[in-house]
Amino acid sequence: MTLSSREKVIKQELLDWENELFSYEPTDLEMLYEKGMENSFSLLPEEAQKQIFTKLDTWLFHLHALVQSSQFQLDARERILSSARVFNQEIQSIQDLKVLSIDQLRFIADQQISRHRLYSFAQGGISGMGGALLLGSDLPVITVINLRMVQLIAMSYGFEVNTPYEMMISLKVFHAGTLPKRLQKYGWEELLQDLEANEDTYFYEGKDELTNISWLEQPLKHILKAIAIMTFRKKKLQGLPIVSIAIGAGSNYQLTRKVSEFAHKFYQYRYLEGKEKEI
Repeated sequence: MTLSSREKVIKQELLDWENELFSYEPTDLEMLYEKGMENSFSLLPEEAQKQIFTKLDTWLFHLHALVQSSQFQLDARERILSSARVFNQEIQSIQDLKVLSIDQLRFIADQQISRHRLYSFAQGGISGMGGALLLGSDLPVITVINLRMVQLIAMSYGFEVNTPYEMMISLKVFHAGTLPKRLQKYGWEELLQDLEANEDTYFYEGKDELTNISWLEQPLKHILKAIAIMTFRKKKLQGLPIVSIAIGAGSNYQLTRKVSEFAHKFYQYRYLEGKEKEI
């Protein structure tokens, strides 16, 4: 099927973004940081490294399944369908959303993105208050927020995430979105290869390992953020640790902004690619 003029404009915007992603040149500091992480982690025995990444992958799979089956997520799914019915009353299922125009789908997805950026900002501000319990829960909570957001963006473009294939794709989108910008192109490339090789399948047949040394940069940033929060939490203004709150809120917001941009670009691209393949 030939794309409409509006869809062609958006497809070109996506291609321009993709070119920018692939042309990104890491700074010397980024390369030095990456090399330092690799050298430090290589000191661990190979078996220990495998166990760490296997446990991280298992944790993400379970967290994804927990989020997907939660009542909170089911309610959000119904809100997406209700929003879609404003444009077309005949819509009954998530897959039916694909009959909507690209701008209507973007509007629905933007609603989810805005809401979760706000959640992330607020949660980061709360963790910035510096209590041990709040700081300890920061990484799991921000992971749940971003996993949930990726699932809802997928649903906004008509892709259910309750099959093994779609679950794995959404996890890979989340993973790639959390990577440093210099490495996101590899995640994007792998996702496009998965779509080419496995589209319209129920089971996922590609590479199912998610985490690696490069991905550990994000958890390390959270540790550094926690240290900064603990350092500044005693500097208060009117009884509140304003600097610590700003660090927590700003850091979490930027992470969700990065993940949401990547996920939104991917599902727009996938939606348009699907339309082009229609007979």
